[in-house]
Amino acid sequence: MSLIPNFELGLWNAWIFMIWLVILPFLTNLIIKDKNTSNKLKTSVPVKFEKGLNILSMIVVIFAFIYSLFLPFEIQTIWFYVGTVFFIFGFLIYISAIGYLRNVAANEFFNKGPYRFSRHPVYLSMIFIFVSVIIASISWIFLFLLILLVIHLIIAAPAEEQYCLKRYGKDYQQYIETTPRWIGLPKSIKK
Repeated sequence: MSLIPNFELGLWNAWIFMIWLVILPFLTNLIIKDKNTSNKLKTSVPVKFEKGLNILSMIVVIFAFIYSLFLPFEIQTIWFYVGTVFFIFGFLIYISAIGYLRNVAANEFFNKGPYRFSRHPVYLSMIFIFVSVIIASISWIFLFLLILLVIHLIIAAPAEEQYCLKRYGKDYQQYIETTPRWIGLPKSIKK
């Protein structure tokens, strides 16, 4: 990681990984059959600093995408290949989460598919994609952007869970007790 990053507009730049953070929300709307489920994903969760958090998140993603247009990958290095593995993993998590949502009714909470291993697989996939760019391009600026994104997710995820607890009650509480917030194996139900 150099203090002064390289800026080159090119075909093999970080935009190849970041374009998916722009395309996937549109793809999500096309994939999900039930429009009520699609609207449920857009449901605003009351957070004390919600507007500020959402603005920060949008600024981070937009800046990251624009910056990625000029950020060359370190191709033919081990870092590029390791970053590519992280990207593929993050991309697969996102696609499997959206694929699962395609068949979920709007009045159900998400607890199967990738939601068995993470209560927030879409957020997790974003983290993996940012990490993939950090590794493949060796960029400290992306590391800083990831830190901002993680701060947002650390605040937003518990707020969403509180919202779901109020909406789904005991079933969601059991889901919280058996499923890790970010990633891991589901725990057995304690009786």
